[in-house]
Amino acid sequence: RVRFKNALPATNETNILGFRKNVTNLHTHGWHVSPSGNADNIFLHFEPGEEFLFEYDTSKQEAGTLNWYHPHVHGLVAEQLWGGLAGALVVEDSYDVLSDYETHVLVLKDISLSGSEPASHSRSDFMRGKEGDIVMVNGQVNPVLPMRPGQVQRWRIVNTSTARYYKLSLENHSMYLVGTDANLLDKPYPLTEILVTPGERIDVLVRADQPSGRYKLTSLPYSRGGNNVQTVTLLTVSYEGNSVVEAVPSIINPDAERPAIDTANLQQRSLVLQMRMGRGLINGHDFEVDPYVIDSEVDTYEIWRIVNRSMMDHPFHQHTNPALILRINGGDPDYASLYTSIPGWKDTINVPRMGSVEMLVPVRDFTGRTVYHCHIVEHEDIGMMGIWEFM
Repeated sequence: RVRFKNALPATNETNILGFRKNVTNLHTHGWHVSPSGNADNIFLHFEPGEEFLFEYDTSKQEAGTLNWYHPHVHGLVAEQLWGGLAGALVVEDSYDVLSDYETHVLVLKDISLSGSEPASHSRSDFMRGKEGDIVMVNGQVNPVLPMRPGQVQRWRIVNTSTARYYKLSLENHSMYLVGTDANLLDKPYPLTEILVTPGERIDVLVRADQPSGRYKLTSLPYSRGGNNVQTVTLLTVSYEGNSVVEAVPSIINPDAERPAIDTANLQQRSLVLQMRMGRGLINGHDFEVDPYVIDSEVDTYEIWRIVNRSMMDHPFHQHTNPALILRINGGDPDYASLYTSIPGWKDTINVPRMGSVEMLVPVRDFTGRTVYHCHIVEHEDIGMMGIWEFM
C-alpha cells in the first residue's frame, strides 16, 4: 500500500499547452501490476490537497529489477518530471549471487534553472525534448564515488530525464551488464559503453581493476536529433582504502532465456511514430483528439513493429507488460546488437530516427486499460501516446 497526497499548491494557472497546473497522479514505471482500480491506474487524476491509497499486488513482479515512479497526467508530465517528481523503486533479488556487492542506485537527471526554479518549457522544447545545462546523479553534480582497489560494485542506474540520452562510459574500465528494465540476465555482458534513453534502466557490475587514481563516468556524445551533442561528466570514481579481491560472477540468473516461440501466427501490429504540425502522432492519431487504441487478449503473445518516421529518436515505452526485442533497424549498432541477443525484457526501447524496432509482446495476468507512448515525455504531452486495452 502507498498513501499518496498531492501536496502541490492549488492554482488556476495553465501551462503553455493549456493544461491546468498541479493536477497530478502516480505511475509505477516498469512494475508488472494491475493498470486498473487503485493500482497503476494513470487515468486517476488528483487535485492539490487530495489524498489516495494505492494498492499494488506485486506477486507477479519480476525480482531483481530497478523501476521508478513519476506523474502521468497527460499534458503535465514533462513539466512535473522536469521539476523533479520522480524516484527509484528497487525490487529485491530472488538469488543471492549479487547480495555481497556494495550497491548504489544512481538516478540520472538534468535541469536548467531560472533563479531558483526549474526553467519553463517553450513550445520548441515540447518539439525537441527539453535538456538542461546541469546534469546530476542523485541530485549532485559530479559526486565522488569511492571504490577500494579490487572491489566489485553493483550500480543500478535509471534515466529519469525528460529527454536527455546518456551514452555511459567509465574511463579505462569495463561495465558488466547484469540486468535490464524487467529482469536480471543469465550472465554478465562486458561493455565499454551503453546507451540509456529516458525511462530505461540498467544494472551493471564495475570492478576497480586499474591503477589507483580517479576515473570519470561520462556520457559520451550521442545525436538523438534536436539535442546538444557533448561529453558530460556524471560522477568520479576514486580508488580509496585497502585492496580487496572480488570477482565478477559467471552466472547471474539461471532462469533468464530468450523463449523459443513460433511467431508465425501471432497477432501483428504496426505503430508509426511521427511529428507533424507541432504535434506527436501514433498511426496518425493524436492522443488528445483521437487516441489510437490497441485491443489485446490476455494470455497471448503479439508482435509489435514500431516504425519511426521522424528525424528524431523516440524511446518507446509500453506499460504493464515488458517485451523481448527481436530486431532493431538503424541507430547505434552496439545498442541494437545487445538488446536483440541477450535474454533481457524491456519496457522502454529506443526507436532510431527513420528506423524501426520489432518486439515480442506478452499480454499477461491483467485486464484493464493502460497506455504506450514516447518517453521523451514532452512528445507524450503533445500527443504521441495511445491506449492499450487488455481483455
